Parts: sequence; structure tokens; C-alpha cells
Amino acid sequence: MGSLRLVTIALLLGSPAFAQSPTYGVGRTPTPEETRALDISIGPTGEELPPGRGTAKEGATLFQQKGCAGCHGKAGIGAMAPALQSNKGQDIPLWERGRGTSGWMILPLTAPFATTVWDYIHRGMPLGREGTLTADEVYSLTAYLLFVNQVIPEDQVLDKQSLPKVKMPMGDDYGRLPDWKHGTPRLQGYPY
Repeated sequence: MGSLRLVTIALLLGSPAFAQSPTYGVGRTPTPEETRALDISIGPTGEELPPGRGTAKEGATLFQQKGCAGCHGKAGIGAMAPALQSNKGQDIPLWERGRGTSGWMILPLTAPFATTVWDYIHRGMPLGREGTLTADEVYSLTAYLLFVNQVIPEDQVLDKQSLPKVKMPMGDDYGRLPDWKHGTPRLQGYPY
């Protein structure tokens, strides 16, 4: 009889009814306005991008002013935080593209879309002050990082229309790893 009670209690605790029980004052359902404020994802087409513009020259100044160099090093070569600029050039194997000396992947070179770089900066930088950059500042920092990684020319203006059109180094190869050949160790030539 005692084991039957334990089984009954276990079934009740794992039931959907228990999962939807009252929260006892912990948390609440967000309002529609709060949900919209958190819906800041930027897709590959850039439809969600806000108005604004920026250039690499403006981004270089902001990189110093906003403290980016403090974590990522001068010109993004790397320091406490991952490098943002590759020191290897573009003429390297697919699986090595975007890999810095420390082994970290370089976001501006490994992102499948330029909008991914914009989105990451917008959401996650600067560390501890996320979401404080204006749209113009994010466009400028994105332009700077794409320029120093030889993805766009220095004078290119990035905005809602031009950013989604930037062709990234990984292009259609994003997510593709080299084929394994019989007789080679499984991890040789593969990232990490």
C-alpha cells in the first residue's frame, strides 16, 4: 500500500496539471509590450533592421571610445575576449577560415550573414552594457569589423538595405566540413 502511494505521488508530480499549477507569486506573464521589446532578432534578409547607417571609419573611432579594444585588443586582434580580426588572410582552407591564433572562431569571418554580426553586436555588446549602442553605432562597428577582415571596402556605407547584401567569406560553405578520407585520423583538419 505504501509503494502505491509513492507511485501515485510520483505520477501526480510529473503530470501536466502540476506543471501548470499556480506560480505562488514567483514570476508573471510578460505584457505584449515587454514581449515586443525582447523580440530583437535580426534575420538574414534584414527585414527587422532599424533605420541607421555607419562606415568603417566611424566604427574604428567607436571601437576605441566604447571600450571594445579593452577586451578585444587593439584593432580586434585579441586580448581577454576573442579576436575579432583574423591574422591569417583569406587564402586558407574552409575549416580554418576565421580562426585566430588562440583558436577562437572570428565572428565576422564565420558568420553566415552580415546581419548575424550586426545582431550579435546589438544584443551582446558592450559586455555589461548590452543594448546601449544606437543603431548607427552598431552599423558603424559592424562596418569596421567587416572592413578589417577584408569583407567590405573601407568607404562602404552599411544600412538596412546594404547590410543584408554583403557576401560573407563562408558563403554557401557555412556549416560544411571537409570530407573525411580513409586512413586519416578522424579529427585531423577539423575545427576543435
